[in-house]
Amino acid sequence: MFTAQDVVKLRTSTGAGMMDCKRALEASDGDFDKAVIWLREKGIAAAAKKADRIAGEGAVGSYIHMGGKIGVLVEINCETDFVARSEQFQTLLKDIAMQIAAANPKYVTIEEVPAEEVEKEKEVLTAQSLNEGKPANVVEKMVEGRIHKFYKEICLLEQDFVKDPSKSVKEVVNEAILAMGEKISIRRFTRYEMGEGLEKRDWTK
Repeated sequence: MFTAQDVVKLRTSTGAGMMDCKRALEASDGDFDKAVIWLREKGIAAAAKKADRIAGEGAVGSYIHMGGKIGVLVEINCETDFVARSEQFQTLLKDIAMQIAAANPKYVTIEEVPAEEVEKEKEVLTAQSLNEGKPANVVEKMVEGRIHKFYKEICLLEQDFVKDPSKSVKEVVNEAILAMGEKISIRRFTRYEMGEGLEKRDWTK
């Protein structure tokens, strides 16, 4: 349908990430022009053009859930203090903090996932696929699909947006970039869950 060279060509043309270019070509049945339009409609192409700009302003947002059982701090950057103080930016900040509380991601982007963690997951998924009796030539494609699902579970930008699962968090951020006209990036977050890591007493003994 399309080759790795097609993905590279689309990336060079639009500045979008490799994964986004691959998705665009998949959604467009390999048609280059349709893939470019797909990236523009998703706001990805516009976001890529702003990627090299400096986002030195922004804000830290917080969210407390379940009566103090879960707490989140998240830093989102933009280019100007004017945008950082805007209602639209503050709404995005709150929405992302709520997303983190609900979906419990481990990383912001795919690039942050340690290579050894990915390799370990691939080994597990490969073993699972082989145990299911799948032929070796099918296993690789199955593992690739399941790794994508793995990223969707642990990477914030890849997750389905809890307020509208038809969009990814990345698409929500790209829409904000289009609307506010500045580079916007989620820099980091911390999620606390009451009792996490503590040994619980067994009251039945």
